[in-house]
Amino acid sequence: MDALPPENLYPYTVSRPIYSNPTFEEDNERQAREERTLRERLSCTCGCSGRQALKVVKGVFPVIDWLSRYPIREWLPSDVVSGVSTGLVCSLQGLAYALLVSVAPVYGLYSAFFPILTYFLLGTSRHISVGPFPVTCLMVGSVVLTLAPDDHFLLPGNGTGVNGTEADGIVVDVEAMEAQRIMVASSMTVLVGLFQVVMGLLQVGFLVRYLSDPLVGGFTTAAAFHVLISQLKIVLSVPTNNHSGCFSILYTLIDVFTNIRQTNRADLVAGLLTIVIVMAVKEVNSKFRHKIPVPIPIEVIVTVFAAGISYATELESRYGASLVHSIPRGFAPAQPPNTELLWNILGSSFSTAVVGYAVAVSVAKVYAAKHDYTIDGNQELIAFGFSNVFCGCFSGFVASTALSRTAVQESTGGKSQMAGIISAVMVMIVILALGNLLEPLQKSVLAAIVVANLKGMFMQVTEVPTLWRQNRADCFIWLATCLASVVLGLDVGLLAGLVFEMGTVVVRTQFPACSTLGNIPGTNIYRNMKDYKNIAEVPGIKIFKCNAPIYFANIDYFKERLRATVGFDSVRVFKKRNKALKKIHKLIKKGKLRATETGEVVSEVSLGVDNKGFESEQDSGRESGQVEDGDWPVPEVEVRVDWALELPVRVSVPKVQIHSLVLDFSAVSFLDVVAAKSLRLVIKEFLRIGVNVYIAGCDDEIVRKMEALAFFDEEVTRDLLFLSVHDAILFIKLETANGSMQDAMVEGLSLMQDCKEPPPFTEEEDLIETYDNQHRAIHGLSN
Repeated sequence: MDALPPENLYPYTVSRPIYSNPTFEEDNERQAREERTLRERLSCTCGCSGRQALKVVKGVFPVIDWLSRYPIREWLPSDVVSGVSTGLVCSLQGLAYALLVSVAPVYGLYSAFFPILTYFLLGTSRHISVGPFPVTCLMVGSVVLTLAPDDHFLLPGNGTGVNGTEADGIVVDVEAMEAQRIMVASSMTVLVGLFQVVMGLLQVGFLVRYLSDPLVGGFTTAAAFHVLISQLKIVLSVPTNNHSGCFSILYTLIDVFTNIRQTNRADLVAGLLTIVIVMAVKEVNSKFRHKIPVPIPIEVIVTVFAAGISYATELESRYGASLVHSIPRGFAPAQPPNTELLWNILGSSFSTAVVGYAVAVSVAKVYAAKHDYTIDGNQELIAFGFSNVFCGCFSGFVASTALSRTAVQESTGGKSQMAGIISAVMVMIVILALGNLLEPLQKSVLAAIVVANLKGMFMQVTEVPTLWRQNRADCFIWLATCLASVVLGLDVGLLAGLVFEMGTVVVRTQFPACSTLGNIPGTNIYRNMKDYKNIAEVPGIKIFKCNAPIYFANIDYFKERLRATVGFDSVRVFKKRNKALKKIHKLIKKGKLRATETGEVVSEVSLGVDNKGFESEQDSGRESGQVEDGDWPVPEVEVRVDWALELPVRVSVPKVQIHSLVLDFSAVSFLDVVAAKSLRLVIKEFLRIGVNVYIAGCDDEIVRKMEALAFFDEEVTRDLLFLSVHDAILFIKLETANGSMQDAMVEGLSLMQDCKEPPPFTEEEDLIETYDNQHRAIHGLSN
């Protein structure tokens, strides 16, 4: 909406009383909220009727809801085309991503098939393609290599090489190694699924919101680097050791370049050609997506041609190329997870569960917003959880979704998860009938397909300059998460990035933006004094605004900024005034100072003849010897000390230029116990030096929180609360005009009642008020 030019501004007038919170609540009859008991809430939640039961069933099995309304004629043809296209991509990506998990390619096919079946029944997204995702595959692969490295399966060489690969007289028992690795991967997948199911049942899907977009962007970019390095050794076909954890990328690169001379040229050429062709055709698909009815399935085409060329030219026997070899037909029998491994993979499984769900939900939300429907985050957790449990029991690994695969399903006309079921049928056909045709395929081609699909992740680097311009804190989150994940590994890096992100939130609330407000003349508008020229500070009043919740971590910073705003330290002012009063009291007792009839304290010499009669009472008392020197009675006169003028004693008392302080709490959304006690102490400190404090703009929730925290007492009452800053300012001006505002120090200076009594500011009170320690202060005046 365009701003109105000055000549078209329309003034408006509002006439209402000046409202403090108590008067507003009284006039508008504030209602007490009804809080239901636990029994009432349980009876409401657990009540069951036919309609509620059907709603629960549809919530658990969303397929019942959408399948009963499925428009067969309109959607089924599109879903069939989409399912066939997506199924071919799923099959090849499953084969390729199995390399990231360090297991045989056939298990990637299982991972592309089983999760779709359960998600079809339980999922709420109509468009995502469920299956392997490079980041989660790599996270599982790092655990696999940690718990089942090659070194655990070395046998003395016998020259046969039947069940193993021989190198330097040492044989690796490949069969045992693959069995153990798939056991680790499938057990971890089951545990990941259990974590997700439990999180879904506990309704804690909101926890994924702590994974902000910058954090996820930095993490997935780092994961892309890990994937690239892990596939580099396969494209080059050079031997490397298995590395995981901190600096694994560096160690892998060292191994690659150490053995670079052993590069297999056939694998390198095939890999480079695959990368170039796949990326080029994907760019064409993207550029002409509105003109091409169905994206070109380049991965399928390249794979078929590569397998045919490898078979025809006998690349393995002639050039030593590394091939896929065995892709057995049929499914592996179901097997339970190895419970002995679960304790070793708890942390990694939880982080993988969170990452897999976060990525899937992010992609699902994109397409849900595009096609105008909603997804249930907690139900998605349950759906992915059961999908992973089911997949893990059939020798699969963790399932999530991939943006490229989901884009294929949506762009080819997919309308529902019916396309997902059809894609699962395509994967099943490959498993049961076509898998052996891909046995001559070079592993470098599969690795190259993985690398070619990383372009989207690497392009996230272009977000960094934009983040730097928009919000540097988010930019630092991106960079810190990416760097930590590259150096420390994905699981530890994710944790480090999350801790750093939480740290930025704490820092931003611990050091909130605070400002001094001024009034736009002739309006009820108050803005930061630094931002406008046509703004004026209200004489004698300071308006202080804090733009953050106030809690234990930032209350000290709040007090520091408040002291800087008012220009003095109320505790120091109190101490100095107390010290000056004690000296004045002693000088009056000694007769060196006297109080005039108006209560002003003056020197005895300066009184002159005008106060002769007043002086004679003192002299007569002295001459009659009724009292000792320095201990005579003094008339009952209220002593008034003007702190703005020069004092008759040598004490430097800071000047206080204001009589009122308004705290704008319109941006304060939270108070805790420590903040409430400290804030009450601050208000009392200002009241003791004659500065009245008012709190404006409090939300009703904050007022309720104050009441719950016992914020109000005899000194700090609810009368200091006002609906707005303008209400408080108008009230102060009325009070000042009526002369009802008095200096609290003046009211407390009836020192002349009995000169033997101690001054009204005792040592104990002085200690409590001036001890600038949080705990002493809270347990002192705040009680």
